[in-house]
Amino acid sequence: MNLQLELPFQEFSSCTSKSLDSSSTFINNMKLPVHRWFRFSAGFSAQWVETIISQAKERGETTVLDPFSGSGTTLLASEKLGVECLGIEAHPFVVRIARAKLLYQTDADAYLEHIKKVIKCAENVQPCVDTYPKLIHECFSISSLESLDRLRQSWEKLADDSSESQLAWLTLVSILRHVSHAGTAPWQYILPNKKKQYSIDAMSAFGLMAESIATDMRIAGKIAASVACLIQSDARTCQGVPDNFANLVITSPPYANNYDYADATRLEMCFMKEISGWGDLQSAVRQYLIRSCSQHVTNKNVNLDEVLASHELYPIKASIIETCHKLSQERHLHGGKKNYHLMIACYFLDMARVWIALRRVCKSPATVCFMIGDSAPYGVYIPVIEWMGLLAEAAGFKSFNFEKVRDRNVKWKNRKHRVPLCEGCLWVYG
Repeated sequence: MNLQLELPFQEFSSCTSKSLDSSSTFINNMKLPVHRWFRFSAGFSAQWVETIISQAKERGETTVLDPFSGSGTTLLASEKLGVECLGIEAHPFVVRIARAKLLYQTDADAYLEHIKKVIKCAENVQPCVDTYPKLIHECFSISSLESLDRLRQSWEKLADDSSESQLAWLTLVSILRHVSHAGTAPWQYILPNKKKQYSIDAMSAFGLMAESIATDMRIAGKIAASVACLIQSDARTCQGVPDNFANLVITSPPYANNYDYADATRLEMCFMKEISGWGDLQSAVRQYLIRSCSQHVTNKNVNLDEVLASHELYPIKASIIETCHKLSQERHLHGGKKNYHLMIACYFLDMARVWIALRRVCKSPATVCFMIGDSAPYGVYIPVIEWMGLLAEAAGFKSFNFEKVRDRNVKWKNRKHRVPLCEGCLWVYG
């Protein structure tokens, strides 16, 4: 029982419109073994990734890199297709999730035996819920939290470096949003002021999730054709990836749209007592990430003039200076006065460094696919696609094309501006 209740030009032939329509979303992955163990909404379609890799294999030997691996979509797809793959992820908690998912070839019976030990141990554990952060108390009833705490304490008592233990950790982490009575937004945030109509008992959820994971292990473990490797590192340096490693890069970098990727796992990190609340995210997570949201940047830690003077931004210098100036003026017309001007400058400096690092670790020629979207903070349009392509060429790649997947910013009734936005595949070659 599954607990989850809820195109290139040149080197490759274009994907079908059906596959492109869903390529930028993780939704379809919730029907796929292993991928569905944890919903990380910043991901993209595993089936679309498989299409791209399969097309590459038809043309010859393929080695894949994903510098923003998230919860492991590209790595899992590469393993299934028997292609060598390295992934990089900087978010420490998401790295742990992805590494646990990559253990799906573990013996399912041994995993279930470990789950039984966790449950049996939990029956004799005295719950202690007073020390949980405020967010946790807002999201769980006392009875649910006591059951979850028993499971957490039990897992800790039995924890070791075994695959079974790491998968048991993921099993517990994966049920939190199902057990919570709080509203769970589809983009991973928790809304404590909104209540679900239905939530599931913690012990039942743990057992059901374990059965679902074991079933997936039996299915996926039989078809795995290779082993992928995930490196906890920084895409701005690609440290740990050998020179000239990949001839195919498939990834979806953070978007310049003020989405706080660090906050996406705040509930899980608070429950596991890795952080006490939102204020801890800067030191625990954000410091390692691409600066794609205004929470990353302040006038105290960013000198705008110095950032804009960086040699890496030379290919887009005039246009980014003009845009950041507009944003600096526009912010004073809005109540939040968000530092979008600093964010945009830092984001593209970080991404320029990503392209330079990718040129080092990519063979020549290579094909790079970025699932990317443009942006318009405070209604000021940011030509993300064009700037990304120019930065890629400046790093040493030869050319780029863009293939639109869908329109963005059209379904939200409370959207702040009417600037048309889109999302799609940026293909870079050379």
